[in-house]
Amino acid sequence: MSDPATPPGPSQQNIDTSVPHSARIWNYWLGGKDNYPVDEQAGDAYTAVFPGIVTIARSSRAFLRRNITYLVEEAGIRQFLDVGTGLPTADNTHEVAQRLAPETRIVYVDNDPMVLAHARALLYSTPEGATAYVDSDVHDPERVLEAAAKTLDLSRPTALILSNILGHIPDYDQARAIVTRLMAGLPSGSYLSINDGSRGIDPEFEQAQDAYNDSGAAPYILRTVDQITAFFDGLELVEPGVVPVTEWRPDPDGPAPALIAEHGGLARKP
Repeated sequence: MSDPATPPGPSQQNIDTSVPHSARIWNYWLGGKDNYPVDEQAGDAYTAVFPGIVTIARSSRAFLRRNITYLVEEAGIRQFLDVGTGLPTADNTHEVAQRLAPETRIVYVDNDPMVLAHARALLYSTPEGATAYVDSDVHDPERVLEAAAKTLDLSRPTALILSNILGHIPDYDQARAIVTRLMAGLPSGSYLSINDGSRGIDPEFEQAQDAYNDSGAAPYILRTVDQITAFFDGLELVEPGVVPVTEWRPDPDGPAPALIAEHGGLARKP
């Protein structure tokens, strides 16, 4: 935990340290230090109701790592558009991808000044590849695509990463429309990776999330598995489809996957 008098990142400009922020709370749950006392308090209040959120946070990161590994090694993807990236932690998108293919190009998109400051200071590309950071909002898919095109060749297959971001769009129809528009800007052979908290699996998780949404922080909406699955309409789901993130191509040498209320999938654009 950083001293609130000392910014935990390169710049504190436009950073509100009086209200808990989901990216900083997530960072706290993952064991990071880029957060403030208000985030620690909100995170502790959440875990007091639902300790399993730490498992969800870490399982979400592991799911993303396995997604990226599949995309690079099996699908041959060399371009990634990661929207709503959150604060840097371990195994960020470019780190996983460029370990496997150093020439990979990645664009991170976020509209939080703390996230962008940390990303620009801490996330370095390989010489063979490229990494860029775009200040934009998922609600403006046209701008996201326009900015991404300065680093990525959007005539070539690209993987769109939407990890725990769609829950921040309260209107479900709007969330689906944003996904559709972003994928419309990518060519055939591109992929969509989504994972989000799911409703109808764990009542304690839902209770904790409802309390968090009432705290004054930006709300995060849990959705049913059917709703998450519908984000992939018109695409070809990679096996095993939309499942708890722990069950998506788990490490065969690891422990048996636990059922958690976080679902995700990966699909190819025909």
